[in-house]
Amino acid sequence: QLQLVESGGGLVQPGGSLRLSCAASGKGLNDFAIGWFRQAPGKGREGVACIQRNIDVTDYKQSVLGRFTAFRDKDGKMVYLQMNRLKDEDTGVYYCAATREEVCYSVMDYWGNGTQVTVSS
Repeated sequence: QLQLVESGGGLVQPGGSLRLSCAASGKGLNDFAIGWFRQAPGKGREGVACIQRNIDVTDYKQSVLGRFTAFRDKDGKMVYLQMNRLKDEDTGVYYCAATREEVCYSVMDYWGNGTQVTVSS
């Protein structure tokens, strides 16, 4: 059973940076596609980035392209989301999730509990 735990959230001013971490236990992450999702207050959950399973390709939501970078470590135990030039609209609870499919979908096999990111001056 794969378990995911996010960390690294917090309060940051617009234009600032945060790095979120997602730690895996139970299984390694190299056999999964890994997604970062977020849910803003009063809105549905949306995909932010997806590290595909078997190829070195990461897909991004258009609004974060060029500002966010998702990557996994070589050991397959950690996944990260580096967020730069943060905006107010990036506020939300951020989740990492994993699936054995090649790419991410809204329905993933495993989810973490989320970490809060608040962008505010």
